[in-house]
Amino acid sequence: MKKLRCLATTIAAIVLTAAFAGAGAQELRGPPADPSQKFSTPMPPGVAAPATLETRFGKLRFEGGVPDAASTDKLLENLIFQRAVQAYLLGLPPVNQLANRQAILSMGPANLTVPIWEQMVDSRTIELTANDNTPYTWSWLDLRNGPMVLEVPPKVLGTVNDMWYRWAGDVGLTGPDRGAGGKYLLVPPGYQGEIPAGYHVIRTATFSVWVPWRSFLVDGDPKPGVDEVKKFTKIYPLAQAANPPQLNFINMSGKPFNMVGPAGWTFWEMLNQVVQEEPTETVDPTTLGMWASIGIQKGKPFAPDERMKKLLTEAAAVGDATARAIGYRMRDRAGYIFDDANWRYAFFGGYKFEWQPGVANLDAAAFFFFLATGVTPAMDTKIVGEGSTYPWTALDSKGRPLDGGKNYKLRLPPNVPVKTFWSVIVYNTQTRSMQQSNEQFPSVSSQNKDLQKNADGSIDVYFGPKAPPGKASNWVQTVPGQTWFTILRLYGPLEPWFNKTWRPGEIELQP
Repeated sequence: MKKLRCLATTIAAIVLTAAFAGAGAQELRGPPADPSQKFSTPMPPGVAAPATLETRFGKLRFEGGVPDAASTDKLLENLIFQRAVQAYLLGLPPVNQLANRQAILSMGPANLTVPIWEQMVDSRTIELTANDNTPYTWSWLDLRNGPMVLEVPPKVLGTVNDMWYRWAGDVGLTGPDRGAGGKYLLVPPGYQGEIPAGYHVIRTATFSVWVPWRSFLVDGDPKPGVDEVKKFTKIYPLAQAANPPQLNFINMSGKPFNMVGPAGWTFWEMLNQVVQEEPTETVDPTTLGMWASIGIQKGKPFAPDERMKKLLTEAAAVGDATARAIGYRMRDRAGYIFDDANWRYAFFGGYKFEWQPGVANLDAAAFFFFLATGVTPAMDTKIVGEGSTYPWTALDSKGRPLDGGKNYKLRLPPNVPVKTFWSVIVYNTQTRSMQQSNEQFPSVSSQNKDLQKNADGSIDVYFGPKAPPGKASNWVQTVPGQTWFTILRLYGPLEPWFNKTWRPGEIELQP
């Protein structure tokens, strides 16, 4: 029995030793690091810094593992720069929201001003990947004085986003009113008052809230939907339910107008404005830490010296360039819909932009907020016949950027899998807005009554400076000297899209 116990002890020791070895434990062999010291051991691999180190920002020198003064300056400046670039990418959502809000409120005050694109958005509006298929209605609500009632008209599709560009809820067809119209109560952060019955309640994380929706065409005409929006939309404080104020509807169609945020130094001033104005409790500590590391911290002045201003201006330029690399040339194939094609997901990682629950996909978020507006699960639905999906590409079949001076063709196989309609819209890669050319609406859509189909039911869409002979109805004009990308919108996608038995062709360069 004693021998058995000894054997068991020996086996346990071997297993324990193996476990530690597998966990990275090191047995130190060889001469001591400092033979003059009695208890000196060999230096563990990877622990000590070399005397010199070549890096992308110059040679670093160390004295016993301590960087010298010049190396310290380089390292800490590099650290600030790295954090500033990340702060820029993380700041894209609130800065884009602020640019959107500032533009809209230039037309009139929040809660009272309702811009509406009565004849759809056209290429004179600079807005991130807006569409020209349906009329948009934009509203900014200010909840600083308490809850606001929003009466939503019937037959619209809309959402509610806060200043951090996070989804708070849907209204209309994908909201709790299910397209019948209804009364919503938007409740600000920290509100402790009584919530009356009779409302669809949406609690928001910020005081400033964006509510966009789209109405739909009736037999190709936007007017019936627009008329209903004007008739039924109301915005008022809860206390004024008996006597709501008159809204000012502004027709934005055909107006040269910009809602896209700037890069450069102004970006940081705008980011600081949002941080100072809005609650930050729902922003994760790492993001707030990145912003704080460059001097943007709630309740504190943002007052960088000239050296810091120069560094932040460069970081904004690099941040913008990085977002363009991620957006137009992403290398992660998980962001692509098909293994062997250039069509990409708009929502890579879902509408929360995550690798898995609770794990942020930083590239997916940077890509989306650099190129797009509006976050809602309805734009990322996997339910057949509901919501919409947005495959897009900035590259031709050979992986080259799309050249506005060349001619291309996209073939859509027969039976495009949509319940409602589809569209192909061309966007400029600089502004991420609709391509400005001699055409007011740079798109081809199944709503076009003169759309041409091939004998087998497939559809060819053409892109280039001039329309192919006899194909103008299926053509989108592009501009020499400019590059472009396109979004294929599928409204009410059907099963062949989800199981990938139907897929669009690649964009092919033509002779």
